[in-house]
Amino acid sequence: MTLSEDLVGWAWGLEAADLPAAVRRTIARHVLDGVGTTIGALRTGAAPFAAEVARRLGGPPVATLLGSDERVGPGPAALASGTNMHALDFDDTHAGALIHGTATVLPTALAVGEEVGASDDELLSSLAAGYEVVLRIGAAVPHGFHARGFHASSVCGVFGAALVASRLRGASARTAVNALGIAGSQAAGSLEFLATGSATKQLHLGWASFSGIVASDFAIAGADGPVSILEGDAGLFRSYTGRPGDPEAVLSGLGSWFELEQITIKPDPVCQLSHAALDAARELDAPVPPGRIERIEVALPEDSVDIVGEPVAEKARPRTGYEAKFSLPWCLALLLHGEEIAVDTFAPDVLAREDLAALAAKVVIEPFDPGMAAASAPSRLRVVADDGSVHEASVPGSRGTPERPLDDAALEAKYHRNVGGDRQLATELADRIRLLAEVGERSSTPLYEAVAELADGAAKEN
Repeated sequence: MTLSEDLVGWAWGLEAADLPAAVRRTIARHVLDGVGTTIGALRTGAAPFAAEVARRLGGPPVATLLGSDERVGPGPAALASGTNMHALDFDDTHAGALIHGTATVLPTALAVGEEVGASDDELLSSLAAGYEVVLRIGAAVPHGFHARGFHASSVCGVFGAALVASRLRGASARTAVNALGIAGSQAAGSLEFLATGSATKQLHLGWASFSGIVASDFAIAGADGPVSILEGDAGLFRSYTGRPGDPEAVLSGLGSWFELEQITIKPDPVCQLSHAALDAARELDAPVPPGRIERIEVALPEDSVDIVGEPVAEKARPRTGYEAKFSLPWCLALLLHGEEIAVDTFAPDVLAREDLAALAAKVVIEPFDPGMAAASAPSRLRVVADDGSVHEASVPGSRGTPERPLDDAALEAKYHRNVGGDRQLATELADRIRLLAEVGERSSTPLYEAVAELADGAAKEN
């Protein structure tokens, strides 16, 4: 048995009724968060090109183009919603895999679910299976994709999308294995955006959703794909990471515990690798006026340095809002000025502030090996004032992680900030999403229809 065959064999035997209550609740929380970040992007116009391209691609009118009353093919619909779900960089992150899990499996489930008229239970079990495939593939080679310049979320996400699409469409297990094999030739996503400040990363999750659906289309139409696409000599692990990959790391505990319960919900719309240091800044023993700060020392995991920490001279002056989301020095400067990080923080007038650039330039990165995934590592911050006094704080990890989770009230507050607009309708949708966690309680309104209604209203506000 190959890895693809093992994963599909497990997924095809999974039923919603078999999912532990905690897993159902976790999925419902991540669906709420993902819907919120999608509508936040639609409401603020963060990625208007997503809908435009989806319209051009067209297709049979079977899936709603979120933010409108138009219908397109499931691939284009998922392309647009996946791009928007990730556009603010506010969607969830799995620390071990360093992967945005929801923004590939949920857009696929909503689009294909609408195509086939899926029930909540079918959506729930497909989401659970899709999450596990994406996260387990990524976590099997920690930081392996990023070290070679690949965005793991899209490279691994295409497999989860292919599996979700195939499962919802009622494909056979053999067809699904072929879909994964085909998806492997469409796995893509470059980290070069870090060097230029461009927002191609926004596209990666939508593209993975689209490509996974197309891979399912090909397999259902009779095309086949290599069953050894993950562990083969020219398979995913060796080609993209230079490592063979460990089948045991992918399959260990499959069905007895769920990797999806280890996903972090972001409290800030910036790269997850910055979150612990930003939380440490919020915990400083005493505030220091920005004009009196001489030096800011930040302990940062080695794997994070090139992504969010250095070179400080460049990170201190981000050229675009998206580049600022990957600048720990700049975000720290904002917090040390007594301001908070929000979706509108990254506007051009804020990026142009010389006071923030000057303070960010005083950051000194101190790399360390945390002995764990960088995204879940602790952090320490020391601020040295001009009178020689030292103010410091440390945190064991960032907020939103499984060890320091956002409670339901904090999650709902984030959701409502993103959604804005009609509070009653937003609350009704949140209540509707919560039904995913309940056995036997079902609404007459399909989930994809309820999401589309609120998304359309939010987009009209923009």
